[in-house]
Amino acid sequence: MNLSSLAVALVLAAPVELIPLPGGPPVGMDYLAYDAANSRIWVPAGNTGRIDVLNTQTGKLDVLEHIATANRGERTVGASAAAIGDGIAYVGNRADSTVCGFDAKTLARRGCATLSSNPDGLAYIPITKEVWVTTPRDRSIAVLDVKDPAAPRPAAVVNMEGKPEGYAVDRARGIFFTNLEDKDRTVAVDVRGRRVLSTWTPGCGENGPRGLALDEGRHQLFVACTDRLKTLDATSGAILAELPTGAGVDNIDFLPSRRLVYAASGREGRLTVAAVGQDGTLKVAFTSGTAVGCRTVIVDNAGTAYLPDARSGRIVVVRLAARDR
Repeated sequence: MNLSSLAVALVLAAPVELIPLPGGPPVGMDYLAYDAANSRIWVPAGNTGRIDVLNTQTGKLDVLEHIATANRGERTVGASAAAIGDGIAYVGNRADSTVCGFDAKTLARRGCATLSSNPDGLAYIPITKEVWVTTPRDRSIAVLDVKDPAAPRPAAVVNMEGKPEGYAVDRARGIFFTNLEDKDRTVAVDVRGRRVLSTWTPGCGENGPRGLALDEGRHQLFVACTDRLKTLDATSGAILAELPTGAGVDNIDFLPSRRLVYAASGREGRLTVAAVGQDGTLKVAFTSGTAVGCRTVIVDNAGTAYLPDARSGRIVVVRLAARDR
């Protein structure tokens, strides 16, 4: 199917469902994570002192309680980001600067490690059995050794020349990608040597780049500017394409089976799903209304999008129509 026919096939495929979360509104949310092995979306729910775990097959919502929170002026912060490892879900908490592991099947808490700075995004690195944590306040990436999930421990700090924002992992090549939000740079880091390999300029402007997603097979890196998507060659950093999305975009996601990139405009309350051509070109496959403030998105294997609506304390779910799954 070419891009034109794909766009026609999907343009009407955007049924929307709303899932309220306990303890809100509001419910502070940032980075969600999808656990494909257990069909679950992990939702760190910051100010509520909870982690909500949604089963994508049954709709059941499990709630992990007694998660640390702290007051930061008029805000209450807590669990804010998740990543899925080898049978373990890792959750970063801005209240106490910890990263804790939870059994992905039983949801039981495992070990925790304390960082010297508040965690932002988390990514599991399978070839080294580490969790890499962006810590923008310190302009660094904290590396946790999680070979023993019951006893994660700080292993290293990789210093950056700016504030790291967003992440993507090339598991085969052992490369961690992040953006320097305050420098308009995208950086490739060797996970074994813990050193910067390349630094590129995505051209996002003074607001800087935000989220990242990766097509490992074609070595194409998708960079979210605040109002558009860009495709970069993940080897050379060359800009291959760009597509407007509307303002207020943060974290994005990629569906490899259909070569679709998902980006949420928080200002316009709209989800844009772009089909990616062989050469990295981007074309709108479909759009859907979401809610103002929805600026991040995570996607499951069926192509269903989950967007945190912090203001209203809920998850906005956008599904493909049955014929398109």
